[in-house]
Amino acid sequence: MTETNVDSILGKLVVDKNLCTDNEVQQCLDVMQNLARQGKPHSLSDALLAQGYVTPSQLKRLQETIEEARPSHRIPGYQMLEKLGAGAMAVVFKARQLSLDREVAIKVLPRRLSENREYVERFYKEGRAAARLNHNNIVQAIDVGEASGYHYFVMEYVKGTTVYDRLSRGEIYSEKEALDIIIQIADALGHAHERGLIHRDVKPKNIMITENGIAKLADMGLAREAADQVAAQMEAGRAYGTPYYISPEQIRGELDIDFRADIYSLGATFYHMVTGKVPFEAPTPSAVMHKHLKEILVPPDHINSALSVGVAEVIEVMMAKKRSDRYGSIKMLMEDWKAVQEGSPPLQAHQKLDAHVLVDLEKGGAERDQEQETASESDSGKLGLKMAIIILSGALVIAFLVIIILLNKSPIT
Repeated sequence: MTETNVDSILGKLVVDKNLCTDNEVQQCLDVMQNLARQGKPHSLSDALLAQGYVTPSQLKRLQETIEEARPSHRIPGYQMLEKLGAGAMAVVFKARQLSLDREVAIKVLPRRLSENREYVERFYKEGRAAARLNHNNIVQAIDVGEASGYHYFVMEYVKGTTVYDRLSRGEIYSEKEALDIIIQIADALGHAHERGLIHRDVKPKNIMITENGIAKLADMGLAREAADQVAAQMEAGRAYGTPYYISPEQIRGELDIDFRADIYSLGATFYHMVTGKVPFEAPTPSAVMHKHLKEILVPPDHINSALSVGVAEVIEVMMAKKRSDRYGSIKMLMEDWKAVQEGSPPLQAHQKLDAHVLVDLEKGGAERDQEQETASESDSGKLGLKMAIIILSGALVIAFLVIIILLNKSPIT
């Protein structure tokens, strides 16, 4: 990238971020030209600082942003084509793998995070986790490494959109469409769970849909081995996941997170797809997570009346707050989804919900027995009080009569 290109990108960035106007950038460019004529070449960054339009710290952040757009062409064997997007932890590029002449996606860890050992280790763990999986509904890992000071992760390039892209436009999925996608992702999760991996971040942004309608689970950045006690101990008490879709046990930072956390998040994702709303809304992430822990879920068919009862029942079981009340395996969940697809009742969900009803009835019966016992004691107390009042009244009447009789027998003086 030439100095001229860097200046062009920097000029656009300072305007986009409202640090200065187009006219002010042009003034800086004029200053640069005048200095160049005097044999004193200056860059746009020098001129912006000299004119006071940016501070040194602002300029440093802008230069880091520009630098992040450059690294993929420095990775041997790959040719950068375009930037696809950026997140909190990485920048993703579309590139060409020269040896096989195919398009791939490359996730690059920004240089500012490369000095953080925890970020680097998590980055490589994602690559290793993805490499253990080989499934048509999971974005395939290809390579991972470091070049020119940048850590990179090469993966399958998926041409298409995410589930979130559609939801962000205010569109919702029909039951049939959503069910087809969810079954594919459930199958992918089952594959991961069989290999001891929990995804821990199932959400609409991490479900990609190809042009042929194939759903692919992406981003293993938070994936963890269920048996990894060392990682569990290190993460204890911290909530890893996305607030709108996170399971209650992840919020509590429990040690023994298992596959049922993914079932909860998949249920929350399905809920969003067919209702157009996240399961719980609140002004802050912590308030949202509190609702996952404490608030009763509004049944999805109460929001979208077009949904079948079967779909609503399955989602409610998937999102049970106690994980023991959720599906015992992805296989059991798949049985219910396929039953609903065929127009049959979800038997596994019915058994779970019936069990809840029996527990509620049992609790209710015990409460009623207690109420009756309390009422009986209360009635006995009231009866005793009434008898005492009657006896006392009778005694008073008798005493009054005795006094009358005695008065009548007294001699008249």
